[in-house]
Amino acid sequence: MDTSSSPAHRGLAAGGLAALALAGTLTLGGCGNGGAAPSSPAAPGADSVRSATLAAATGSARITVTGTGTVTGTPDQLVLDMGVQVNGSSVGSALASADDAASRVTAALRARGVAAADIQTSGLSIWPDYPSGSQVPSGYGASESLTATLDRLSAAGAQIDAAVQAGGNATTVSGISLNLTDDSSLLAAARARAVDDAEAKAAQYAKALGEPLGPVVSITDQAPAEPLPQYAMSSAAAAGKAVPISPGTQQLSVSITAVFAA
Repeated sequence: MDTSSSPAHRGLAAGGLAALALAGTLTLGGCGNGGAAPSSPAAPGADSVRSATLAAATGSARITVTGTGTVTGTPDQLVLDMGVQVNGSSVGSALASADDAASRVTAALRARGVAAADIQTSGLSIWPDYPSGSQVPSGYGASESLTATLDRLSAAGAQIDAAVQAGGNATTVSGISLNLTDDSSLLAAARARAVDDAEAKAAQYAKALGEPLGPVVSITDQAPAEPLPQYAMSSAAAAGKAVPISPGTQQLSVSITAVFAA
């Protein structure tokens, strides 16, 4: 038998075989229970949706609160602001009188136990005194001021009195301030109270939301509020009597911003 074929016949045969192969592929892909389903993106199920929502909620929910802690301490240091003010017929005489009075004040403080390092000159001023309606000065005024740190409150009253008496009628006292020199333990207690306060507030918010309170994410410590200085005295004290000093109490306050997971 002649098995030769023309090119046209061979093309038809190849096309037929390809068609049969394609039909077989479609049949296998579309068969019922035993066949594999066509590959296509599957819609997420309910479980995966809930998981994604829960993860987003637990990953981003935050409760931010401010906590404050306040403690009370007794001042143990007094800072005295005082000076002298005099008049003279000339700039030189006024300055010399002010120097002499300031030296007496300093010597009196030193004699009462105040260290030289705790006495600091804080101001010097000289000005002309003009009579009413005149442009020619009739004299000059001079003032010198100093700041003394008194570390023993039990002796501070006597030290102030001695300084005032040494300066005489030239003495001026502009004020005093009472300070807490060692506040480290007080600040530690105030910080602990601030943390407790922040945690209590965050727990209240979490309870109101019906959620458990998570761990602390961050804490920001704000600068502690400085105690307000207490000013007293205006001028000279009674001769021979120690100035009464009542230290009272001062409050230290610490505020923090705390972020909790929820």
